[in-house]
Amino acid sequence: MAREGIRYELNLLFGNVLRKKGDTSKKGVIVETNGEIHIVDLKVKLIEKPDSFNNMVMVVFADVAKKALAAADQPPRIDIKDSKLASLKEELKGAKEEIITIREEMQTSEEELKSTNEEMQSANEEMQSTNEELTTSKEEMQSLNEELQTVNQELQSKVTDLSLANSDMKNLLNSTDIATLFLDDKLNIRRFTNQTASIIKLIPTDVGRPITDIVTDLHYPDLSDDAQKVLNTLVFSEKEIYANNDRCFSVKIMPYRTHDNRINGLVITFSDISIAKKLEQSLREIEKSFLFLIETIPVGIMLQDSEGYIVMTNRETERITGISMNEMQGNNIANLQWKLVRSDGSDFPHEEHPAVVTLHSGKTVNGVVMGIVHPQDHKIRWIKVSTSNRLQEGSEKTFQVCTTFFEINDPNQIPDHS
Repeated sequence: MAREGIRYELNLLFGNVLRKKGDTSKKGVIVETNGEIHIVDLKVKLIEKPDSFNNMVMVVFADVAKKALAAADQPPRIDIKDSKLASLKEELKGAKEEIITIREEMQTSEEELKSTNEEMQSANEEMQSTNEELTTSKEEMQSLNEELQTVNQELQSKVTDLSLANSDMKNLLNSTDIATLFLDDKLNIRRFTNQTASIIKLIPTDVGRPITDIVTDLHYPDLSDDAQKVLNTLVFSEKEIYANNDRCFSVKIMPYRTHDNRINGLVITFSDISIAKKLEQSLREIEKSFLFLIETIPVGIMLQDSEGYIVMTNRETERITGISMNEMQGNNIANLQWKLVRSDGSDFPHEEHPAVVTLHSGKTVNGVVMGIVHPQDHKIRWIKVSTSNRLQEGSEKTFQVCTTFFEINDPNQIPDHS
């Protein structure tokens, strides 16, 4: 606790130092201690360094009477009344100065508060405006959120539809038993069906790899070249390619077109035609055997369509009639350069020819004897002719007529070859 006489001065000096920083002092302060009067000088200083003493205040007390005594080496003569009066005047003067300072500071503070108040009012107005804008933005955000929810629901519905369509497409491709391979525009694998793995050694991790890096059972070294050619020309390619284990595939390479008609890779399909190729080979062998039989059988054979045009004959027909196979092919028997006679030597009418009768009536004719004048030696070759018809499937209309005949020696003594 400060002693009487310096308490006010210390408070005043403390306030000045804290406001103005630096240091301040007060000289000739009268202090009463144990009934004795002392005159001291006060000095108050704000400490800034070192950091450990930062913002601390140092108070220095200097005893004026003792300093004077040490200088004069005799006790000082102090007029107590004059000292108190001088001290009071000094205090009054300091108080007035303090009041003026405080008044100025209050005016400054009032102006600052007024300015701050105006700024706060302006800030408040800005805050109100901002709040209104935020309220409007909130309403807009709520509206936008509702729209986004609607769009999200629509997108979710489309995603669901797309997922379902993708599943349908995948099941469709797998159910067709047609191996399908999708490549991008750099011939990298994009997608493939399950059946493709039985032809090309593919696993799910091969997606993104070049097709040239994959092992295949196909005997198709030009696959990548043909694929690149299709990508460049946009003209599809289709080839029959054999594979291991006597398999055969129809490989079709087509451009992959997007919804907006943009080329975005290739689609390669592998249709297993192994059975068809075997059947085709078997039919070829049957056809060869049939032709061999037709060519070697000692009976003339002539096959006509529903209009009476000859579609096939054999060498025995050519030998007996003397007309070449090429001349008969595609011709009508009415237009053939031949002469037909009865057993009595009279002309054999065209409309009575067994082939014409069967063509018009649909009835089978057996064992009709006629003679053909050979164009080379002009001799008559007697033949026994039979015909049969082939009906069109699901109809009673004659589709083809087959005429067979063989040569006999005497028309009056006809051997039985039926």
